[in-house]
Amino acid sequence: MAIFFIIVFTVYSLTNFYLWMKGRRTLSGAGFSTTWYTVVFLVLASTFIAGKFLEHSYTNLFSDILNVIGGFWMAFMLYGFLIWLTADILLLLQKPFNLIPATAIPKMRLWLFAGVTTATVMLIMVGFFNAISPVTKRYDLTVDKRFGDGSDTMSIVAVSDIHLGSIIRKRSMKHLSEMISEEKPDIVLFLGDLIDGSIGPVLRDDLLSWLTLPELPHGRYAITGNHEFMSDLRKSIPYIESKGIRVLSDEVVRLGNGVQIIGRTDRTAMQGGGPGRASLDSLLSMTDTSAPVILLDHQPYDLAALAGTAVDMQLSGHTHNGQMWPLTAITNRMFELSHGYRKFGNTHVIVSSGFGIWGPRMRIGTRPEILAITLRERSE
Repeated sequence: MAIFFIIVFTVYSLTNFYLWMKGRRTLSGAGFSTTWYTVVFLVLASTFIAGKFLEHSYTNLFSDILNVIGGFWMAFMLYGFLIWLTADILLLLQKPFNLIPATAIPKMRLWLFAGVTTATVMLIMVGFFNAISPVTKRYDLTVDKRFGDGSDTMSIVAVSDIHLGSIIRKRSMKHLSEMISEEKPDIVLFLGDLIDGSIGPVLRDDLLSWLTLPELPHGRYAITGNHEFMSDLRKSIPYIESKGIRVLSDEVVRLGNGVQIIGRTDRTAMQGGGPGRASLDSLLSMTDTSAPVILLDHQPYDLAALAGTAVDMQLSGHTHNGQMWPLTAITNRMFELSHGYRKFGNTHVIVSSGFGIWGPRMRIGTRPEILAITLRERSE
């Protein structure tokens, strides 16, 4: 974990240095003083780290504001870096051909500075409005098994990656409540990362109390994600369960209609000499494999191994579908299924892009979502 944070901090610092250097060179080359530019840049570049530090040690409105600004700064870093890097490559390629006179380059860099800044801010604005406009993805699936109560369908709403904390707050919970209620589900499943990096901002304003769910015939269940481990499991799990949501940690529950829910502890438990988590085979041994089995596993790894098992459907999240292009290309390479639906053998698998965000409250090329699944038994 320490190595991971060192790598992240190094990349963060080098990217900021590159952007600062590009701006300073541009402004000084055009005859402008760079003192105020440097001060403002350092303040903005520090907000994300300062916000996360305060969030864990002394959460308040100020730390929330720092996290919001810091998140948007991360987006500015990503797209500012990509656009500037592209411009630098083009400038380098034209150099042997002298397509741009050397005397024109300082003025052109000034226009580039203004253009990059404007384009990046516009992307952030578009991404923000996209991030606060979640959609409902609907699936109609049939399992080759029968329910046990005489019903032939089951309505499921599944929500992953809410990341409740400094950025995702009361208004988002109200919106989520409305979206879930509109579906009139039989059961609601939370697929991990309900809490963000620290439980402090959640407890401070009791944020989960703003999630109001309708009467549910089969209840509400959750599993842990990697961020629950960051937020202190000893506090986050009791808090979630105090709101009537049962957290399944390598457990199997049998619903009134015979459907069985397996909730796996997140694979983060296997890191750093932790207690680990139960194997899928051991969990399946606790089920009646002739009845429908739904597996909840936050991170969508080893999906091909589901083929040939008794799992009828797996629901996952974690990937955010990359959240912001071009990161989507990375998650597509990392996971067998980064987003959407695919069948592995007889197992239906759905990976959600998540309701919330991590870092910048914006999405480019992806949409926030909840899943509305109609599960049908086999017909005679």
